Amino acid sequence: MQFNHYGGTGAFLAAALLNTTDATPAELERVLTEHEMSSRTLTATQARALAAWIAGVRPVFGEPDTRRQIDLVNRLLADATTSVRVSMHDGHEPHLHYITGTDDPVARISAAVAGGLAVALCGAGGARLGTCQRDGCATVYVDTSRNGRRRFCSLACANRVNVASHRARAHAGQ
Repeated sequence: MQFNHYGGTGAFLAAALLNTTDATPAELERVLTEHEMSSRTLTATQARALAAWIAGVRPVFGEPDTRRQIDLVNRLLADATTSVRVSMHDGHEPHLHYITGTDDPVARISAAVAGGLAVALCGAGGARLGTCQRDGCATVYVDTSRNGRRRFCSLACANRVNVASHRARAHAGQ
């Protein structure tokens, strides 16, 4: 499954921010740089505000009820955006920008995340925004697999579940 540059960036950025356990300015700036965000320099206060806002994004991932997922994304959009523009910069093809009319990096990042989740939800379906199904793992992901049936955040989590299931079956058979 391919995501366009902007929609994919916002959805993947959301997952990366949610999976970041260290909400320091330096770590958040690393994630923002990795995801090609132009607003990436944060003060300690802005880093705390972004971490608090991004925590509200977590329910979107793994939500099985499409209508509830749409409501969650619509709330994020209402809180984060004021307008949508088509933009072309840094060698990218035309793509959507969800702008807030401010230079505040938290507002701009929130708009990019909310917009990216909306594009991913509408273009690929909400089931593509998943949460690892291994007990004890809260990692979120954007499912880019061909068949859209990803259940785990990583091969390591999938292997742990499969090995545990195999051992349980072997133990039950004895």
